Amino acid sequence: MAPVGIMTVNDLRREGKNELTESGIRDADIDSVLILEHVLKADRSYILLNGDRTVDNDSIDAYRSLIEKRKKHIPLQHITGHQEFMGFDFIVNDSVLIPRQDTECLVEEALTEINDGMKVLDLCTGSGCVMISIAGYKNDIDAVGTDISEEALEVAGRNADLNKVYVRFCKGDLYEGLHNINEYETKFDAIVSNPPYIRSDVIPTLMEEVRDHEPLKALDGGTDGLDFYRRIIDGANEHLIPGGCILFEIGYDQAEAVTDLFKKNGYRDIETVKDYSGNDRVVKARRPINMR
Repeated sequence: MAPVGIMTVNDLRREGKNELTESGIRDADIDSVLILEHVLKADRSYILLNGDRTVDNDSIDAYRSLIEKRKKHIPLQHITGHQEFMGFDFIVNDSVLIPRQDTECLVEEALTEINDGMKVLDLCTGSGCVMISIAGYKNDIDAVGTDISEEALEVAGRNADLNKVYVRFCKGDLYEGLHNINEYETKFDAIVSNPPYIRSDVIPTLMEEVRDHEPLKALDGGTDGLDFYRRIIDGANEHLIPGGCILFEIGYDQAEAVTDLFKKNGYRDIETVKDYSGNDRVVKARRPINMR
């Protein structure tokens, strides 16, 4: 490492990239820049246009400290404390899943089904990114999110405040979170969910950043990865209006299985939507109007 006090922006960026590369960080170049932006409180254009500018000692120390954390495969978003999603800024920590671009597909599809003024339920809300984004793009949504984790709900509440969106967050396992809401309020026009869907035996094979730093209970979908889909569909008739829509994020290989679950429960208009990488990402279905 170069001595503290005589380093430029470019020097520091190169040092960070090299350190991360040697530690096996997949996106070493990108992460080195994002950490530098975070430390200098600057955007990408500043980094590109001021490469020869000298960096002060405190910033050098702070940058090196965060690079050391990233070298240990601590997720970048846990280091910066934030993640952009659907044009909003979300606070993240190790109590919630990091919002991912794949999940934007779920929100975008939900926005085609949800109209202003509807009542919408988000199960396994986590950071709140799905429900907050929907409420941010639609007017007068009666938005409710449930999660079993009190720590996750604390993060979700902070994110709603940060983005100036009103969502009622309730603690409980799926629909149990609705027990503190008046009965007449617990029928929804749409239910959305990005539930745990990774098979239990796959979790040890996940990237270290995910396996060791994101909440296990937000990942583990049981032996076949379908536990939460079954439970949500089984309980939906009590909380979804006739004609209402359910939208799920799914794993790339789960479309057929989730479609079958909907069919067995009498749902109609079942559709699979691909993400921008061409992978199956969302399955949505509608409860028939005449379903009891």
